[in-house]
Amino acid sequence: MNKNKIVLFVACMIVLIIIARLFYIQVINEEYKQIAKRNALYYQTQYPARGLIYDRNKNVLVSNQTMYDITVIPREISSFDTLELCKILNVSEASIKQSLVELSKKNKNRGIASYQQIPVVKHISIDAYTKFQEKLYKFPGFYTRAYTARKYTTQSAANVLGYITEVDKNDISADSYYQQGDFAGKNGIEARYENELRGQKGVTIYTRDVLNRIQDHYKNGAEDSMAVTGLDLICTIDSALQNYGEKLMKNKSGSIVAIEPSTGEILALISSPCFDPSLLDEENRVNNYRKLINDKNKPLFNRAIMSPYPPGSVFKIANALIGLQENVLTPDTYYSCSMGYHVGRGVGCHSHPSPINMTQSIMMSCNAYYCHTFRNIIDNPKYETIYESLDKWIEYCSSFGFGRKLDSDLYGEKNGKMPTAKTYDNLHGKNRWKSLSIISLAIGQGEIGCTPLQIANFMATIANRGHYYIPHIVKDIESKGIDAKYKQKQYTLVDTANYEKVIEGMYLAVNGFGIGNTAGRAYVKDLDICGKTGTAQNPLGDDHSTFACFAPRENPKIAVVVYVENAGFGAAWATPIASLIVEKYLTGKITRPYEEERIINANLLNKNTIQ
Repeated sequence: MNKNKIVLFVACMIVLIIIARLFYIQVINEEYKQIAKRNALYYQTQYPARGLIYDRNKNVLVSNQTMYDITVIPREISSFDTLELCKILNVSEASIKQSLVELSKKNKNRGIASYQQIPVVKHISIDAYTKFQEKLYKFPGFYTRAYTARKYTTQSAANVLGYITEVDKNDISADSYYQQGDFAGKNGIEARYENELRGQKGVTIYTRDVLNRIQDHYKNGAEDSMAVTGLDLICTIDSALQNYGEKLMKNKSGSIVAIEPSTGEILALISSPCFDPSLLDEENRVNNYRKLINDKNKPLFNRAIMSPYPPGSVFKIANALIGLQENVLTPDTYYSCSMGYHVGRGVGCHSHPSPINMTQSIMMSCNAYYCHTFRNIIDNPKYETIYESLDKWIEYCSSFGFGRKLDSDLYGEKNGKMPTAKTYDNLHGKNRWKSLSIISLAIGQGEIGCTPLQIANFMATIANRGHYYIPHIVKDIESKGIDAKYKQKQYTLVDTANYEKVIEGMYLAVNGFGIGNTAGRAYVKDLDICGKTGTAQNPLGDDHSTFACFAPRENPKIAVVVYVENAGFGAAWATPIASLIVEKYLTGKITRPYEEERIINANLLNKNTIQ
């Protein structure tokens, strides 16, 4: 090959490379297309208003308010009069420069496309917004953005409602709907129902002139689209009951969950300490989130659906139901108790009459009775091994909703804790444990942990005599309705007839005033509350006070569980709190103002209790 041919070959290769590159830039690569479009057109996003959130009585809990930001498109920024900009927006020159420096860092570190609009000055006044609109042509690359932010009409239910915050890189990667500067739900109903609440963005397209100034609508608006407002939600919460529950739990750590048994609708879901949801609205979130996350009492932690508390004596009812179903227990089965169960290491108990039958054992909360019952379940001769009988016991517990998520629509719901044979193989060695080794399960202690939601659902199941509806926090969605699964009965493995046998004991625990009654402080005339106290042992501090109940006995309208952390005996605190909740919901009034005052004034966070 002579020299001329080599030169010609190289020249041809260069031309081919240039042609290929131009083809890639103009036809294949979308980024260059976007840049070309952005040079000629200005796309103004129209942000939809999020759907409103109402309580079950149609009271607005979360509405919207218009907010204004100044945004920039990084690649379009050129020299501008910083002092004039600062004067219009009423901000300091240092803050503008700092915002642009941070923007530059984000652009590099997060891979933000240079043609995207990114907020640089947030929450300006309507007056500043209007003035800046008039002077926009002086600040190339700067734009305005009007959007709706959340406004709370309630000071309660923060963990139920959740909050919205600016999307991050992960949100944008997971859903192409979002771009830098958008907002999305991050907790509670706002997160769980984000797709319904967020609506659909629209766009208005304008042409630009050679000086980059916005001119007329592109194609007379033929390619514009309107923003579509998000769907309104009606949640199941009774806001008056929620407010009252939070008032009772002031200066206490713990939880209240109230459910309507006939529907599974959550009437109140309280995690205490509580906080005002407006602390995390758009204007206040940055300053307050750090304070809340660093608060030693963990107000952002939703105890109602996340804390795996030991269920304590409330769990005796579950073992009673399993014993009845397994035919190792009848209502007429009697056991003696002499201050406890004295086999092996033993389990202590309080003083009460002895011997007692099953109904009396629930009324008096006898530990020894349930040690006998639990061992009969686990040592049932119809099962060949303890592994088989424990698996069956776990199956029963799972049918009650323990040890697993209930498939609710509550954002962040946890499983709780349920031990398995593997748990005890690891603790004691394979084939080296027996019913006496796990006797603490008889009284709801040991390796089991239940969320307040699970216990409240268990109460609803007993109230319904053997079935429940999946607990849910949203009652209706505008033009859409809720998932059909929330209207389907979920049956347990225990026959309906066996529930009436334990309900009698729960009724007497509150309404019977004989010796050994432990739940008398829940009594309210004519309400027929059926309940069970609990004092859940806590290896990290004082015992937890707990009480679970439903009312009335026939055609129940409410099921409630209360946990008060480190408060000691169940009857002292959780029991009266639960009965006040029931009375308030069913009658709208309180007949024991002295009890209400005692509860409200008690500070159990610092142990300065008022007895």
